[in-house]
Amino acid sequence: MLKDGTYAAWFKTPLDQGTGIVHLADGEIWGRDSLMTYHGVCKIDGERFTATVSTKRHTDGRATIFGVDDELTLEIEGICAGKIATYTATTAKVPGVVLQGTLIRTEQPSPAPERTAQIPAFNPDKLPKLPTRSR
Repeated sequence: MLKDGTYAAWFKTPLDQGTGIVHLADGEIWGRDSLMTYHGVCKIDGERFTATVSTKRHTDGRATIFGVDDELTLEIEGICAGKIATYTATTAKVPGVVLQGTLIRTEQPSPAPERTAQIPAFNPDKLPKLPTRSR
């Protein structure tokens, strides 16, 4: 089941590939990559999910992985088993081109354990002494 959280995203079409970051919370999905920001809604039904995501360019330069410069609306369908989801996406602006993608859920690091013992004060007099050399 696709859970709320942050995901590393990898996606490709026959024309190009890319990576980004995706966030999911309370049925909303948003994120960004090197060219676009995206925002939309996500519906989850067990292991399956669907989403409608609109993209907006934030950096000029090269074409999107669909081979166009336009902002797009993506229709996404996928499946999630555990921490990894796979999906496909299409857009009406570029018929016949299918995006394939993978989402990998990132985990928050465990909090550091609390110290139970007090660290003694540093005392240089307790360091071992090096032998002296005669000249």
